[in-house]
Amino acid sequence: MFDAELQKNNCVEWIRDFFEKNGKDCNAVVGISGGKDSSVVAALCVQALGRERVIGVLMPCGVQHDIDMAELLVQHLGIKSHIVNIEAAVRGLTEHIPVELSTQSRVNLPARIRMAALYAVSQSYNGRVANTCNLSEDWVGYSTRYGDAAGDFSPCSGFTVTEVKAIGRALKLPDVLVDKVPIDGLSGKTDEDNLGFTYDELDRYIRTGEIKDAEKKARIDRLHELNKFKLELMPAFKPVL
Repeated sequence: MFDAELQKNNCVEWIRDFFEKNGKDCNAVVGISGGKDSSVVAALCVQALGRERVIGVLMPCGVQHDIDMAELLVQHLGIKSHIVNIEAAVRGLTEHIPVELSTQSRVNLPARIRMAALYAVSQSYNGRVANTCNLSEDWVGYSTRYGDAAGDFSPCSGFTVTEVKAIGRALKLPDVLVDKVPIDGLSGKTDEDNLGFTYDELDRYIRTGEIKDAEKKARIDRLHELNKFKLELMPAFKPVL
């Protein structure tokens, strides 16, 4: 039932409207990983603004084994790009924090440094940073707060993984980018291995409420409740004056 062509066109118009209201003549700055989400977001921005107003930023942490996928996207779209290797920044910060970092802190640190790099590039290019999250990942908190969950505008956070892939095909992106299996880059495990369920199962549950495995349903519900705070504005005390 998902009309990828219609949703692609609607999203392109939404991006144009965002820039008209929030940065006329500004550039879209997109962190390019080589995965489906950043590929689709960058392609949508190109359709909305033209390739001359889209800047890709590739941010390996040391050696990135699949950086060729990010380079493929840049070449396919014909956009300007920069490579910012964040390894030294991650190492420098880690070495100067005077406490033993937790495992999760070490996992999230590169994502937060990448976002700092994106904003540095964006402010130097009169830009607006694109958020590349999708609804499926947001639903279960599979993103880093103030890392990849940040940004100025979010074209795909209303679409599930299944829907993002369909839009990628409507955009005529190379299949290798649309169907690339996401890997966490640390343990060598896929996102689905880490989550404990497939995106197909998650997407169907989000859209229809249907899921066969009671344990997986309970896990999805628990992750959703635990991570709702990531999608909400920071609580702020409102004094009565």
